[in-house]
Amino acid sequence: MNTNVRLHIAIAALFLASWPASAQKSDESGFVPIFDGATLKGWHVSSASGHSRTSEHKSGGRWVVENGAITGSQDIPGNGGLIITDEKFGDFEVVLEMNNDFGPDSGLFLRCTEDGKCYQAMIDYHAKGNLMGIYGEGLGGKPHLRNFSFLDAPEKIEVETRGPVPLPVSPEKWPDFWHHGQWNEFRARITGGELPTITTWINGVKFMEWTETEKRLPAANGIALQVHGGGDFTKQFVRYRNIRVKSLDAAAK
Repeated sequence: MNTNVRLHIAIAALFLASWPASAQKSDESGFVPIFDGATLKGWHVSSASGHSRTSEHKSGGRWVVENGAITGSQDIPGNGGLIITDEKFGDFEVVLEMNNDFGPDSGLFLRCTEDGKCYQAMIDYHAKGNLMGIYGEGLGGKPHLRNFSFLDAPEKIEVETRGPVPLPVSPEKWPDFWHHGQWNEFRARITGGELPTITTWINGVKFMEWTETEKRLPAANGIALQVHGGGDFTKQFVRYRNIRVKSLDAAAK
């Protein structure tokens, strides 16, 4: 083996050894699809979350399948809602791809009740919003953890320090890491019964991890996607595809 080959092998080994654990994806075995890419079978729309504009109009927003993705928007100005899995999940990991317009407020809801109480993996894809922080939806805003906020465009972020995990991608490197107008991957894991530990990732990089300190929700419930109420987002859309879940209940016992 010549000197150049040895040098290249040594460099590759050093690179792999130094690759942060937060950038490593979870084991892909055991995941099953919960969206078939063509219909909303296995999901139902809920208007009980408080995102409806008025008590007279409670459709839960507009949810359809377009181009292989669950696509959501307000159906009339200000009227949003949730789409929730029929099946309830306890300890699990969920992964999906997102290609939302920059403007609507959405979210990936973990252990979501019919009226929208949940641990939210944030998908607030708008100015001053955040991705994959953790928020107690309907739980008095507890917790509210995030390590960055968007500025006035999807390629511009600033550091925030609400949470135990430092921002793993610097604002300068964000435009290379995040791809607006393309499909980006989100992942969230929740384990541990009524005092769960929640971990989130963006494009394979860990963004937040936190363990609950109070009992706020049942240990099993639905997985949901949100279109927030308020404003007028009838012509802007949230889009999700390749939604897969891995049950961790057996591993947790």
